[in-house]
This record gives sequence, structure tokens and C-alpha cells, in this order.
Amino acid sequence: MHRPTEGRYYWQDEDITGMKPHKVAKKGIARTFQLTTVFAEKTVFDNLVVGHHLRTRSGIFGGIFGSFREREGERQSFQKAEEILDFVELGAFKEDLAGNIPQEAQKRLSVGIALTTDPKLLLLDEPTSGVNIEEDDSLIRIIKKIRDIGITICLIEHKMKVVMGISDRLIVLSYGRMIAEGAPEIVSQDEKVIEAYLGPGYAA
Repeated sequence: MHRPTEGRYYWQDEDITGMKPHKVAKKGIARTFQLTTVFAEKTVFDNLVVGHHLRTRSGIFGGIFGSFREREGERQSFQKAEEILDFVELGAFKEDLAGNIPQEAQKRLSVGIALTTDPKLLLLDEPTSGVNIEEDDSLIRIIKKIRDIGITICLIEHKMKVVMGISDRLIVLSYGRMIAEGAPEIVSQDEKVIEAYLGPGYAA
């Protein structure tokens, strides 16, 4: 979303620095935002259909004249939407307007929209923000399912319950600098991490 002030970033050996977001998504990178972003006036199902349009080959004239490519793209989008609806466990809200469902369900929907783009890498920015601790479990379960089907996840999160319950590898930042890296069970015992997040008294 923002051009870096310095350095470059690469995806599968290709420099994608400054590439437009929709082109980055086509490369296989999807993301969610800390603030929930859904199409509030569309149904949950339609939100998922829209997400998959990135992978269809229909164009403006195909849409006007109802070409075979357009019809096939629509069929694929509906099929993908049904698949992801089940995966993120939102079948009960299928025909509800996305703006009317609970916040935790909207979080799952935003993850679902990202999944409809068929990502290889999923970037999750504080996916449990704004939901209570009892609701964290459903989001943790969905994220684990994503990990288990082979999609790489890069997660930014402050809730230790979420981080420790999902991650294979942690990188801990303090004031923009990396202070620890490694397996969760090792990083959680690091004195610098304990001091940074809980204070010097806890580290002692």
C-alpha cells in the first residue's frame, strides 16, 4: 500500500517494490487490514464472489454480451465462494448483509475474501483486534486451517494467546528493531522480550 522509503522487496525473485496492489494480489499475495474491510451493503456470499473476480478472465464486453468466458468466470466465482464460505464457517450468514453480522464474523469474512484470490502468502494485520478473548478461538482455528493447507501466513499480532497458538516462528520488534527471532517456546523465554513487553521487573 505504501512505497518504502528505502530498500526493495521481492516475491519469488521478482522485484515488486511499488507494484499496484491488484497486481501484487495476482502474483499470489493477499492481505487483511486491522480495521475490518468488507462490502457492508452486499451479502456475505456476494463479498466472497467479488473477491474471486481477480482470478477470472472476463472483461467489460463479455459482461455486456454474456460471453462464454463471462459465464464460466461467474460459475468459477460462485464455486469458490461456496468453498470459502464453508472453510471460514460462515454458512449461517450466507444471505445476510455483511455489515449486519457480528464483528468476529466480519473478521472471518475479510479473511475469506482474501482466500478467494487463491494466495500463496497471506498477510494478516491483527486479525483478532476488536473481538473479545472468547471469540479469539474461532479465528485461531480458521488461521490454523489456512496454515495446514499450505498457505504461508505472515501475522502481525499483539495478543500472546494468538501468537503462541499459531506461529511456527516469531520475530519480535521493539520500537521498530528486531530483538528476538526463533521458535515460540524459545522467544517467549527471552529476557529482552519479557523486559520489552512486561517491564524490567518481570525479566528479573
